[in-house]
Amino acid sequence: MTNLLIRLFVGKNKDATDSKVRKKYASLAGITGILANVLLFVGKLTMGILSASVSLIADAFNNISDAGSSVITLIGFRLAGKPVDKEHPLGHGRFEYITGFIVDMLIILVGFELFKSSIDKIINPALPHAGTATLIIIGFAVLVKIWLFFFYSKIGKKINSNALKGSALDSLTDCIATTLVFISVLVAKIWNVNIDGWAGLLVAAFILFAGIKASKETIDLLLGSTPDPAFIADIYAFVKAYPSIVGIHDVMVHDYGVGRQIVSFHAEVPADFDINIAHEEIDKLERDMYERFACIVTVHLDPIVVGDEKVNALRKLAEDCAKEVDERFSIHDFRMTQGETVTNLIFDLVIPVECKMKTSEAEKLVSQKIQEKQSNCFCVIRAEHPFI
Repeated sequence: MTNLLIRLFVGKNKDATDSKVRKKYASLAGITGILANVLLFVGKLTMGILSASVSLIADAFNNISDAGSSVITLIGFRLAGKPVDKEHPLGHGRFEYITGFIVDMLIILVGFELFKSSIDKIINPALPHAGTATLIIIGFAVLVKIWLFFFYSKIGKKINSNALKGSALDSLTDCIATTLVFISVLVAKIWNVNIDGWAGLLVAAFILFAGIKASKETIDLLLGSTPDPAFIADIYAFVKAYPSIVGIHDVMVHDYGVGRQIVSFHAEVPADFDINIAHEEIDKLERDMYERFACIVTVHLDPIVVGDEKVNALRKLAEDCAKEVDERFSIHDFRMTQGETVTNLIFDLVIPVECKMKTSEAEKLVSQKIQEKQSNCFCVIRAEHPFI
């Protein structure tokens, strides 16, 4: 079914990274979600009123909130696809995150209201009167939500949309919630036992959980979260193919929405390398990375000494001493200046964010370790935290 809809409304083998194709995918997902959830809302609300089931009515309003979420997500995609302008030189990609956050808040609001109505139902219980038609409607709703989960998951993965991945999670949560409603209605029909209010309470809890989890993920995107480790690994592997680049560090990724990522890092090249050739190589790397990763790349060139045995030995000493203080520590931008009696070792010390040690303390401990082994060395260390 999903593949059929994609072929009909998007086309076969279309490039999902193309902005126009991405809009088509988003429109397909949004319109499908609106139609499916409105249909479920009408069916559940009708049966909920006829059977006096608060949990089924609660689940119906959850569906209409999902339809509203699809509308807002659709608007978000439209706004995010606007081209760059004078006020927004990096585009409007974060509109997708903003509208996603609005959807998350609506989900939480619906969950809160359903929670209150379920508490009232527990305090003032009334046995629902559900027939076979009600059970058929609820069973159909579970199947639709299962399909929507796979539908959103596939399109969300294809166009790398956190909003649609969130919709997939929401559909899975709805499936569980609707199953609980099915159980409560079945129990009331077979055994005349009223668990409707408690089932509504569980439905509300699932909705609140989904909303809070999704809102946290959206806030992380807006604040600037750690980039995907697989993406960073791909960058390191890609740069290794350039023989003139010894290594990279200070990698930073700025996310301005899908297709609007900015990547920067320092590339280490041998100090005796021809500066013009090195510059040409860096330019080529930036262009190649744009083609490969569809992101804007800025590379800073760092010359380092690689053929001097003394420099290499002292660099190794500094690396080992840093590891002795904390095995997660690393160094880069190592330089050495030789005086008559003192050798200056100048480098950056990278401390993981989860390390509780103060930067000043880390600098002092690493410096002490080095001087214990090479008393004539004076260290100039700048400690920093990584951005990835």
